[in-house]
Amino acid sequence: MEPQLIPVNIVVADRTYRIKIRKDEEEDVRRVMKEVNEKIVEFKAAYAGKDIQDYIAMALIMYATHPATIGGKAQANIAPFLREKLQHLDNLLDEQLK
Repeated sequence: MEPQLIPVNIVVADRTYRIKIRKDEEEDVRRVMKEVNEKIVEFKAAYAGKDIQDYIAMALIMYATHPATIGGKAQANIAPFLREKLQHLDNLLDEQLK
């Protein structure tokens, strides 16, 4: 039996996206998305003058290449899930920017 998915709204760089996740993933997803948004703010401060998509890409690259960064073991456990969701977000961003 496939797990029940719930809809959740997540915010990336002040834009809201609706995704479906398992209920037991919700806390981890929200924590990671908070960390992603904090990284975007850090990148904005460090690299002023770039486009928002550049900051988002920098944060995604950081998470893709360092799956056990800020969140430690918990983040490492959801890395495959995170990669899938980040790819989905990247695709949504690409569609919006066309």
